[in-house]
Amino acid sequence: MIAPQVVVLDHGYGNVLSVAHALERAGARVSLSADPTEVAHADGLVVPGVGAFAAVMRSLQASRAPQMIERRLAGGRPVLGICVGLQVMFESGDENGEVTEGLGEWPGMVTALPAARLPHMGWSKVHVPAQSQLLAGLDGQRFYFVHSYACLSDPAAALGTDEESRRLFRPPLVSWAHYGADFVAAVENRALCATQFHPEKSGPAGARVFANWLEML
Repeated sequence: MIAPQVVVLDHGYGNVLSVAHALERAGARVSLSADPTEVAHADGLVVPGVGAFAAVMRSLQASRAPQMIERRLAGGRPVLGICVGLQVMFESGDENGEVTEGLGEWPGMVTALPAARLPHMGWSKVHVPAQSQLLAGLDGQRFYFVHSYACLSDPAAALGTDEESRRLFRPPLVSWAHYGADFVAAVENRALCATQFHPEKSGPAGARVFANWLEML
């Protein structure tokens, strides 16, 4: 079997080398690139991000990443976001009163965690829905988080709960963690998946996430 080819989007904000090495250990052939041709032809695209929502969005826009991501998703080509790479998939982010438009793949706003001590830095348990492929076999496992902001609302609920809405939109699967409040830890929505935690820093559980994702390509 030929190892899947994965591009880690090199847009200037993210732990690209550690993500690339973790993916290689999981069995992928990995390149770091923001070249549209490489991104378009890869079996999978990883969108990492660290730091502020607004800064990551500016970096993505400078690399023309929103167009590349949208083109892949329109063709059903897998994309995986990590940390702020998950946050920017939502409609917007509010950091210190500055609201920045996100990519709008899911409804919801990223806001500050309502916790006495920030950032949330360390290991937290993640609760996973039974149908999950990305986190299959990992319900209740602990993953490594470093963040002060998160989406606190359920993107699946925002799309409607009646049978007709679910038939038309197939709401995303959402995994949850808790720090000050329940927050979105991971989302799976057809070709688009993302994690708020860092799989590359989460030991064997994180390695399993990457292996699961590669099986989905």
